[in-house]
Order: sequence, then C-alpha cells, then structure tokens
Amino acid sequence: MQPDREDKVFLFQGSNLVVPEGIPDTGITRSLTLNLVKSNFGPIVLDRIPALDGAGFISAALLDDSMVLPAGWKDVPLRASLHNMVNLDLRFSSGIQDILRAYHILQWERDTVFCGRCGGLCEESKRGISRICSSCGKIQFPRISPAIIVLITDEKDRILLAKNRNFKNHVYSLIAGFVEAGESLEETVIREVKEETHIDVDSIKYIISQPWPFPDSMMIGFRAAYAGGELKPDGEEIIDVQWFSRGTLPDIPGPGAISRFLIDQWHAEGGT
Repeated sequence: MQPDREDKVFLFQGSNLVVPEGIPDTGITRSLTLNLVKSNFGPIVLDRIPALDGAGFISAALLDDSMVLPAGWKDVPLRASLHNMVNLDLRFSSGIQDILRAYHILQWERDTVFCGRCGGLCEESKRGISRICSSCGKIQFPRISPAIIVLITDEKDRILLAKNRNFKNHVYSLIAGFVEAGESLEETVIREVKEETHIDVDSIKYIISQPWPFPDSMMIGFRAAYAGGELKPDGEEIIDVQWFSRGTLPDIPGPGAISRFLIDQWHAEGGT
C-alpha cells in the first residue's frame, strides 16, 4: 500500500482549514487529529485521496458545518492561507497542490451522494476518482468549471481594475467570469469584458492557470489590450471600474491568487 503524504492530515470546515491554535502549518499530524476526535467526542472519517503524482495518498476530511471546534482549535479561511503558501510564479509545491486537490474532491464527494440522472445512490467506482450510480450505472467524475480572468492594458500601459459588489473592503481586481457552453476561452474573455465594462478587447494571450476549488473552478489567466468603447460598469456585479497606473494602484488581492500574479507581472515590467 502506498504511504500517506508525510503522515499529514488536512481538515476542512466550510471554506476553512481547521488547525490547532498556535500552529501555522496547514497540515496536522494524525496524533493531533486524534486529539481533535477525543476532545470533541465525535468520529472523523478520513478520505485517502490519490495524489496527482501517484506518490501516496492525501489524508483529509470535510467536517460537518455544525461541528463546534473544541478549545485549542481554530478555523482559518482557506483563501487567506493560500497567501502564505504559494510561490509568486504559481509553481505549486506538493503541499499546496495536495490541499487544493483534497478540498475540491471532498466537496465533490459530498455533492454526489445521489445520481443527477435517476436519483439513485452513488458509490465509489474503480475507474480512478469517480462515482457510479448503483441504479442506472452513470459514472461521475469530479466537476471542474473553467473560468477566465484577464488583465487588460490600454495605450498608456494602465491596467483595468474593477470593484465587485461582493468584494470586502475596497479591493479592486481583474475582470473574470465563467465559460459558457459552446464558447471558446477567447470568446469568454471578449464577452465578459463587454458585459461588465462595455469595452472591447483584442490581442488576447494566455498566461497561466490556477486550480481554484471554491467550489470547483479552474482559473485561466489571460492578458488583453483595450480596443475601444466607453468604460462603464454594469452596475450589477461590477459597481466601479477604472484605469490605474503603477503609481496609483488601489487595494488589490493578496499574494496566492492568480489575479495578484498577473498584476505583479505587469507591475514588474515597468522597471524600478
């Protein structure tokens, strides 16, 4: 039997990591997991998820949202913790990749107890990471929803940043959106930018991608150039949109997100 990764366990509750207070590490040991079980008087069933590189398994569990954490334990927003775990070039270490993979698959397993075709009970399949309906035989694999995110520059080498109605504080970020059925990635870039800002773009170029399991996205990063139109937010999802130079940037997403990577890449091109 292949080993578990360094005897580490990843525990999630909602969109948070669960860790002991005072321990910044994202993975905890099996002995600490047992301490959590004993202190909370409840069982934790660990999944053993095959690692992407084939070297062992990732041990993880998705705790019930109603579970009250005992003294000495805390939950940390997974998105925020990524800021401290990812390299600026987004080449993921195995630990970061393990966390994102485990969280994605655990959510998918929770949401595929029943078959979407006939309502039958789904069971674990022998075909890799998949589930099969015990009634009609339909096989389901983890869902991955592609979404684009794009850094747009104008003729003055300014970038377009938008404030989403759902953003906290005063953070501005890049235009992003999900790919529609029958649509290419480039077409998604053009449509999302037009819908949210009323401008046109061209010179679309792929840059980098990032798994983003909130709950099941794959963020695909592009750069594009302003090609015309009058800038105006849609007023629904986007409440403000502006051009910014390197010296006038507002609050932007923290390190770890692909949006920050794209902004940092552009910023570095301006020299010192």
